[in-house]
Amino acid sequence: MVTGPESTGKTVISSFLAENLGWPWIPEFARDYVSGLDRPYNYSDLVLIAENQIAQRVEAEKNSVSFLILDTWLIITKVWFLEVFNTCPDWLDSEISKYKIDLFLICKPDIPWVPDPLRENGGEKRDYLMLRYIEEIKKTGSEYTMISGIGDIRNNNALLLVQKHFNLK
Repeated sequence: MVTGPESTGKTVISSFLAENLGWPWIPEFARDYVSGLDRPYNYSDLVLIAENQIAQRVEAEKNSVSFLILDTWLIITKVWFLEVFNTCPDWLDSEISKYKIDLFLICKPDIPWVPDPLRENGGEKRDYLMLRYIEEIKKTGSEYTMISGIGDIRNNNALLLVQKHFNLK
């Protein structure tokens, strides 16, 4: 699972890992969904995003895959609920605990933030959000590791960490 603050390369790393490992990849749902809205997103939109994240994972697991790469997951959605709306659905923690994540790759905010119409949290807010994600990951008992570096170095760091974690190569 690839996670991290905005503009830290999650999608680039997810795609790179899927291509290099030959594993199925579930792209980020939230970005595509929110970009299609003609209004600001609301609480109900986040509920729909969470439901779709779950549905995508359930559908992928029907194919009996051993490994699956997720570009973001419910933890980011939970933190987003709490940060933006100060609350989250009661069922979200239950759903998070239902699905074992073998390894979280947390993209450090050590690359430049690139503004776009969907991004809200540049600067020091990225550091804060990274710590919030780590806090939530720790609650699950899942392992995590930090991804750093620029460009190909960042991608290769992620690949090497996954290969090491799963004894691949």
